[in-house]
Amino acid sequence: MSVRHFTSKDAKYYRYADRPIFVGDVLDASNSEHMSVGFYRNQKKGERNEWVVTYDEALIVTKGALTVRSSDGATTARAGEIIFLTKGTAIAYEAAEDDTEVVYVSYPHWMDAHMKSEHAHLLEAYRPVGE
Repeated sequence: MSVRHFTSKDAKYYRYADRPIFVGDVLDASNSEHMSVGFYRNQKKGERNEWVVTYDEALIVTKGALTVRSSDGATTARAGEIIFLTKGTAIAYEAAEDDTEVVYVSYPHWMDAHMKSEHAHLLEAYRPVGE
């Protein structure tokens, strides 16, 4: 199928530790050859999760505001704005407002790239929602 439609309800969500941070893919290796697309939700201002990006990623803020902290400093995007991250960047994603929502696009598939990296242990903090 060349045209597909997704909403946040189609995502398979994972929760970061016991925090109000959720990530869910709608496109992954099971249904897309080259890239991942999904939704990131952080419900509480100031909550953050640390990560090392092992792929290229675009973060499109759709609600609230997201700050990304790295060795380059802090970059904040609000609804309608985009942050681009390059492979190999150590970061912290942080909600700059309550109820922040983001669409992410990664190449190659973020989970596959991460599982093959030296940072695979960071995935251990994520648990499937509803299981």
